[in-house]
Amino acid sequence: MKVYDKLYIDGAWVDPAGTGTIDVINSATEEVMGTIPEGTADDVDRAVAAARAAFDRWAFETGPEERGKYLLRLQEGLAARQEEIATVISQEVGMVINLSRLIQAGLPIATTASYVSLIDEIQWEEQIGTSLVVKEPVGVVACITPWNYPLHQIMNKVAPALAAGCTVVVKPSEVAPINAFILAEIIDEIGLPPGVFNLVSGTGRVVGEALAAHSDVDMVHFTGSTRAGRRVSEVAAATIKRVALELGGKSPNIILDDVDDELFERAVSAGVGNCYLNSGQTCTAFTRMLVPRGRAAQAAEIAGRVAQNFTVGDPFGDNTRLGPLISEQQRERVRDYIEKGIEEGATLVTGGADAPDGLDRGYYVRPTVFADVAPDMTIAQEEIFGPVLSIIPYDDEDDAIRIANGTIYGLAGGVWSSDPDRARRVAGRIRSGQVDVNGGGFNPLAPFGGFKQSGHGRELGRYGLEEFLETKSLQL
Repeated sequence: MKVYDKLYIDGAWVDPAGTGTIDVINSATEEVMGTIPEGTADDVDRAVAAARAAFDRWAFETGPEERGKYLLRLQEGLAARQEEIATVISQEVGMVINLSRLIQAGLPIATTASYVSLIDEIQWEEQIGTSLVVKEPVGVVACITPWNYPLHQIMNKVAPALAAGCTVVVKPSEVAPINAFILAEIIDEIGLPPGVFNLVSGTGRVVGEALAAHSDVDMVHFTGSTRAGRRVSEVAAATIKRVALELGGKSPNIILDDVDDELFERAVSAGVGNCYLNSGQTCTAFTRMLVPRGRAAQAAEIAGRVAQNFTVGDPFGDNTRLGPLISEQQRERVRDYIEKGIEEGATLVTGGADAPDGLDRGYYVRPTVFADVAPDMTIAQEEIFGPVLSIIPYDDEDDAIRIANGTIYGLAGGVWSSDPDRARRVAGRIRSGQVDVNGGGFNPLAPFGGFKQSGHGRELGRYGLEEFLETKSLQL
């Protein structure tokens, strides 16, 4: 069991102001796997003060090249502990270990490494007529991060913020926080200047709100639910600070009517896999599969068959393809949505609200597929965050696009067509921040973020770095 009783503030491990602790639960065993401090507003004050005191030197005396060297050392430190990070996150979150190595541990390493070179792509100064336009770091940044891809989401914020010259205070999810403490250990080992990175664990209600409200925080970068994002915006508005939000999604996967049987099978199968990634605990998950009305039964047959091959079990098991959900609360939430789908008249193809056979402990849910889902049903409108797929029939291309855009969200989507030009044209009509065309893969250098109530601002690549920069004109 990992026991952390200190916070990381101003380059040192320090005692928290309060005495509260938070248990971290192993999602597969329901046993306590660690404890962390329950931070307070006083801890936030100390961390923000440290970040503010460190800002000028880091922003203006430590050049981009030197900041890049620190990021390289940070990337090397993450790589050296990759297996430990993957193991911890599989225990916390429930992702199958082989995927955790690639995604939960691998992506943060790749993201951090990308900013070593991306620093050089920023045009820090530009002459426009008689003005010198300069890019400067926004200041002290509060990074409030979620539990589903915990370290990935931390590094999506911390790496570009540090590259830009900002100092940071990180509040990790209290449900999956141990990976953040490992990160703080690595940062301590590489000798990052005191105050540049600070870690305060605790609840969103206390630590998150204190960070969003703090007058010395210049920017809040938040990833989480749309409900929590609204609250962050409300609190931050009092001090007119910059806010970037990456929120929920209800992503559509449109399979157009021109695909042949082979491509249809591939599209449906890939869609199920996308929906079930990380046990469905993915904000970009393609949870709505839109299919031509005449092929809805075919889609249900394929999806049901594919879903039944997702073996549920211990994330460290050799044959496991679907691990547990993060918590009992999340498991019950997903089960409630499954029951709601049945109540509202959707056809249960496979899965259901009952616990998987032989799994009495752990927060497991059956991989579930619904057919005959109407666009206005609860399971077609609200983010479930579990392995639940809704198959929605449509009449024609315009109807498919109407359904695809018919939620409050706009984070991601997919389009499948035998005609690449048609697929790109339909993708252009989907109101979301990213669209996969015929199974196009995730690109960690491309901008990531949402439209509508999926948030605003962009992460990753050059666009992610520019989020942390202000523009100043010097009139010469």
